[in-house]
Amino acid sequence: MRVWRQLKSLYEYIVLYGGLLFFALMCLAWSLPASVLRHLLPRRLGERIGQYAIMVVFRIYLFVVRASGLVKCDLQALDALRGVPLIITTNHPSLIDVVLIGSRLPRMVCVLKANLLDNPLLGGGASMAGYIRNDSTGNLIRRAAIATREGSQLLIFPEGTRTVSDPVNPFKGGFGLVAQKSGVPIQTAFIETNSPFLGKHWPLLKKPEFPLVYRVRLGERFEATGEVKGFVTDLEDYYRHEMQAQKDREHA
Repeated sequence: MRVWRQLKSLYEYIVLYGGLLFFALMCLAWSLPASVLRHLLPRRLGERIGQYAIMVVFRIYLFVVRASGLVKCDLQALDALRGVPLIITTNHPSLIDVVLIGSRLPRMVCVLKANLLDNPLLGGGASMAGYIRNDSTGNLIRRAAIATREGSQLLIFPEGTRTVSDPVNPFKGGFGLVAQKSGVPIQTAFIETNSPFLGKHWPLLKKPEFPLVYRVRLGERFEATGEVKGFVTDLEDYYRHEMQAQKDREHA
């Protein structure tokens, strides 16, 4: 019995950290040629290729970890969003959230911290795909409007960082201005998981309890109208209410 537990633990470590290494190598393998291709291809064509390539990388990684039997994902709700210009907002429980959403959407653009776009592991692919730096509100608003007008879907985490306050952190006001200026609807989504793995304060070398379960469900769709501060407050209240209601249903 003890030997079985040790073998099981070893298998979990191999899947967990081998999977992360595999993901990093895939990102690097695409980022290097993408950093060159984005200067050679027309911008719109390059962005479409870049967005699709990122979806493929994310999907391959999730296929591998799901095949291990240690990770379970229900992401099919996202398929209904394909082809519709939207701003997609969601809560942000872990580092894997972008991978979950992006694995189902071939035209996704994400707002990233500037240092991630300068990272050789991610920067080339993310830049080619048209991902947007968050270091300038004016540039963010302009690029977001262009992206959605050209048919891309913009993923924004209104909390601005991973969740540390249950059920969500206070929302940042900037996303409301982006939504209002872009002129496209906001589609709310909820990421549900059974583990704090890769959350804000999760030690990278700490093994979680398996299986890890991830589910994405869609919420209501909103128009960003009226005064920005009031809209942001209303959307935060909506998230708090919906996430608390889901917890109540789970414990009923």
